[in-house]
Amino acid sequence: MTHPPKSTLDLPLPGDPSRTERLAEIIRVNQAGEFGAKRIYEGQLAVLGKTSDAAVIQDMLKQEEQHLAKFNALMAERGVRPTALEPLWNVAGFALGAATALMGREAAMACTVAVEDVIGEHYAEQAAILGESEPALKSTIEEFRRDEMHHRDVSLEHGAEQAPAYPVLTTAIKAGTRLAIWLSKRI
Repeated sequence: MTHPPKSTLDLPLPGDPSRTERLAEIIRVNQAGEFGAKRIYEGQLAVLGKTSDAAVIQDMLKQEEQHLAKFNALMAERGVRPTALEPLWNVAGFALGAATALMGREAAMACTVAVEDVIGEHYAEQAAILGESEPALKSTIEEFRRDEMHHRDVSLEHGAEQAPAYPVLTTAIKAGTRLAIWLSKRI
């Protein structure tokens, strides 16, 4: 009797990466994303650090640092290399955070909404891919997804939708975030 696969990791198509390669890709891209998010919040705090919004941003930064520490540990534990693009994400993340904060607190919050929307989708897709095959990793991803959705909701409560050109700004940031995910999986 054959048992159904526990996840789509167990149903590769010809030319698909191996299970080990897919798991490494998941961990690598998530570590890169958490690193990028940390840098965005650090950029926002460089501009808004002495405002009433600093505490909210600092709380989100602390959670991103915890997420990053977990993915750093998983990388070490599973022998996964980081993305070669980390130096770029270091600069780009900080620049995005600082630039949106310079546009105003609402634009900084809009940046968070856009990034966290994409990350929420990304984490949901990963949890579905993992299925029952990697329960600890799936649980971590689901927990972090809840945190990211909370960051989005807090940012909406703090006026994100009042940012100048909110639809244009969030669309551009979402596109950039999707590109960063695509690149970090591969490079």
